[in-house]
Amino acid sequence: MEEHTDEALMTEVAQGNLDLLRILFERHHVHIFNFLYQMSHDRMLSEDLTQETFYKLMKYRSSYNNGKFVSWLFTIARNTLKTHYTREKEKFRDLEGLEHQLTESAEDKNENLSKLAMAIEKLGQSDKELLVLNRLQEIKYHELAEILNSTPGAIKTKVSRALKKLKAIYFENIEL
Repeated sequence: MEEHTDEALMTEVAQGNLDLLRILFERHHVHIFNFLYQMSHDRMLSEDLTQETFYKLMKYRSSYNNGKFVSWLFTIARNTLKTHYTREKEKFRDLEGLEHQLTESAEDKNENLSKLAMAIEKLGQSDKELLVLNRLQEIKYHELAEILNSTPGAIKTKVSRALKKLKAIYFENIEL
C-alpha cells in the first residue's frame, strides 16, 4: 500500500479505512511539524498542533473532496495554528500581527543564518507564512493558491514581493 498516492490513500481513509492514516502520518508529520515550528518557534506547541492537525484530518475525513492532499493537509495545519492563537488571544496577538522572538542563541547558528532568521521575523505574518510554505516546505504556487484561496499568479507575485522585503530587511542590517 506504500506505493499509493496520498490522494488515493486519503480517499480510502475518507471511506473509513483508518488503518491507512498511519501511512499518511508517516509521510507528512515531519513537514507539518516543521511548518508549525517555523511559524511558532515553540517545539512543544508544534508537536501538539501537529497531533491536532492529524486528529482533525481523521475527524473531518469525510470532507475530503479528492483534491490535492498536501494542500488540504496544510490548510488544516494553518487553520489549527490560527485557531490556537485566536483562543490564546490574551497571551498572543492575532496571527496576522504576530511577531516572534528568536529562541536560539547566535553561537548555536551561523551568523548569516541568524541574521536571515531575524530578518524573516521582521516580516509581516502573511509574508513570513508564504516564505515558510513556499521556500522551506517547498509547497508549489498552485498548491499554495489552494491553501490560501487565491490564484497561482497572485501567490507568485506575493512570494516575489515577500522575498524583496526580506532582502531589503536583511541587507539594511549588514555593515560594509
